[in-house]
Amino acid sequence: MPQVADLTEFLSRFAPLDLAEEWDNVGLLVGDRSREVTRVLTCLTLTPDVAREAIDERVGLVLTHHPVLFRPIQRLSADDPQGKMLLELIAAGVAVYSPHTGYDNAPRGINQQLAELLGLADIGPLRPVAAPACCKIVCFVPREHLAAVQQVLWSAGAGIVGDYSNCSFVIEGTGSFFGSDAAHPAVGAAGRLESVAEARLEITCPERLVPEAINRLRAAHPYEEPAIDVYPLKELISKRGVGRVGTFSLDVPGQTLTGRAARLTDLLSRIKTKLELPYFQFVSEENREVSRVGVCCGSGGELLPAAIAAGCDAFVTGEARFHTCLEARTAGIALVLAGHYATERPAMEHLASVIQGEFPGIASWASRVERDPVKFARELDLPASGGRKPPEAPACSVAPA
Repeated sequence: MPQVADLTEFLSRFAPLDLAEEWDNVGLLVGDRSREVTRVLTCLTLTPDVAREAIDERVGLVLTHHPVLFRPIQRLSADDPQGKMLLELIAAGVAVYSPHTGYDNAPRGINQQLAELLGLADIGPLRPVAAPACCKIVCFVPREHLAAVQQVLWSAGAGIVGDYSNCSFVIEGTGSFFGSDAAHPAVGAAGRLESVAEARLEITCPERLVPEAINRLRAAHPYEEPAIDVYPLKELISKRGVGRVGTFSLDVPGQTLTGRAARLTDLLSRIKTKLELPYFQFVSEENREVSRVGVCCGSGGELLPAAIAAGCDAFVTGEARFHTCLEARTAGIALVLAGHYATERPAMEHLASVIQGEFPGIASWASRVERDPVKFARELDLPASGGRKPPEAPACSVAPA
């Protein structure tokens, strides 16, 4: 049966933690890595009602997008709601993991999913980031111990290249050594020249993970003094980054093309349909043409300058400050505020499916009790209270396509 460690190791590959923002709190936040897991629950935010669902359903691991324990704490008690919730989870043996901005920015993460959901083409990072400092570890190991050494290096986070994991390169050769009288060679004897059939193993590794990778390599290697080389690699610009940008058009597979350029109303209509939204806000004239569109899930207003610099006609995010809306209007870029919950919750439902596919023996689902805390007054039958007559077509409403 998988343990918490098995799931966190997979998650660190699927949503690399080195892609998270520096201010974030990601990874395993609560729990014992050695505990077995049979049930996993995903959610956007770990609230008391979601925690109660996890406990009642005997969940072993909660994957919450928004982290708990976001700020350093000096005490953990039941005197406040979060402390009470965490103590109950700990007592029930429930671990908590948050991928947050690592999942936002991952190659198959939330922003990529959002861009694809809206039908963008030629998708790339809105704000590219330099690849983290990386090294290449080279070692020489007897062929019969190669698989074990590869496995410990992969488990340490080495061997990841883009969307691929467990990467390495092997060359067959012959190694030689002469052990002194004080040596205790694993092959042959001290005081004579030995030749051994060995494999040269090459594997890339993020620089920050090299010390742990080397420790695991030494523990798994049969030699008393394994030959290990570590080479720094030239920094490259990664295909990964913050947000996404792509081309929006009316091209839909299986449908006849209109032959006209896409307008903001077309983008708004697609957002309304794909995210199943009754109403949402936007800044701009409805009939303007749009082609290049940037996206950032959640509270992505800070990426507006990046969208402007990327030549976007429109920028779609969850929420933004009022003054960010004014900046967008001044810059002449359409700003669409589709809601924090709406832009991120579908990806947590998707993550539940990913976990189910990766670990078939585990029951995995998205929280059934979680709801968007934000409601729209238009959904209620409110009596008139006097005062100014409301506009007939509020700027926050979007007519059906």
